[in-house]
Amino acid sequence: MGKRIGLEVSLAVAEAVKLAKVDVVSAYPITPQTHIVEELSIYVANGDLDAEFIPVESEHSAMSAALGASAAGARVYTATASQGLALMHEILFIVSGMRMPVVMTVANRALSAPISIWNDHGDIMAERDIGWLQIFSENGQEALDLTLCAFKIAEDKRVLLPMIVNLDGFTLSHVIEPVIIPDHAEVDAFLPPYKPVLKLDTDKPVTLGPVGVPEMYTEARKQIEQAVLAAKPVVKEVLDGFGKAFDRRYKLVEQNGKVGAKTLFVTMGSLGETCMTAVDELLAEGADVGQTRIRLWRPFPEEEFVAACAGAQRLVVIDRVLAPGAVCAPVASELKSLFYGRTGAPEIVSVIAGLGGRDVTVRDFKEMYRQAVSGKLSGNSLMWGVESHAS
Repeated sequence: MGKRIGLEVSLAVAEAVKLAKVDVVSAYPITPQTHIVEELSIYVANGDLDAEFIPVESEHSAMSAALGASAAGARVYTATASQGLALMHEILFIVSGMRMPVVMTVANRALSAPISIWNDHGDIMAERDIGWLQIFSENGQEALDLTLCAFKIAEDKRVLLPMIVNLDGFTLSHVIEPVIIPDHAEVDAFLPPYKPVLKLDTDKPVTLGPVGVPEMYTEARKQIEQAVLAAKPVVKEVLDGFGKAFDRRYKLVEQNGKVGAKTLFVTMGSLGETCMTAVDELLAEGADVGQTRIRLWRPFPEEEFVAACAGAQRLVVIDRVLAPGAVCAPVASELKSLFYGRTGAPEIVSVIAGLGGRDVTVRDFKEMYRQAVSGKLSGNSLMWGVESHAS
């Protein structure tokens, strides 16, 4: 049955990793993910988790150690944020290219400069094309549950790819929320022991990650793309299985508000819950509005998203990252590409909000809606709130 307690979300994630019975945790502290690996180090030191905890000298080393441990056949976990994720950049491609099912939490945080320890999605959007599966949580329960699902998805023989579970830094990571922690027996029934398919073995020597000469490099990278795309039905299958096992159900794309609404907000991460409140208040005022929330980011759930937006005339897409010089921000750009050439495609309104932890309130969402339906909110990459703060 599990137990329901009030717990800091970072500690809930650590609890999920412990329940997953990982073999290796490689870690370097960086705000705001430090509480996760700090708690895991306590579990290991106290004997509550039978695992190797590897404290390293940088995030680059953390991911290198995770890669090596996974190649040796271990179930591996790490966590990072912001500049730490950026420092891992070189190794992230190698982990996916070698098909190592490492699971990582990214406590999303703004990138410097200027230095910011607060939340936006700049870190993960800079790493969106690394060949890792990527999913977003909206609250503490989801962060715990999706972490358990991530191990099952990544290690599935049909997938064998690393996976990132995103949670908003501070907005989630340091907030105490009520969460249900499953029993060990429940998790053991859902998540079987890891049986590696690809591993280094002195009895049966193999080479992992060799040089890719021009005659085969393109084909190798194409296989990674195919593997990422092929993972979508497995993600759906695991999420459905989790729902049956624990009675908490998650979809690749979530919806709320009016079905078939002409105006839809599109959100990812914890900001979605603030938007939900705004949508509820707008509906009470008679507005024609709904919300589509992206849970799975890579691979992008194309069919599911299009179906969720049926009947919409405009999508107000909230990006929490600036893409200097681009036509529009990453999520809006993805959706423009998705709907290009489709009959009856909705207008894509790109709004950049919440950079560096700046608050986006219920009032902000309601004002976005009013400006969108009046035609005042249109075009590419409007930076919400800049004018008012500048004045």
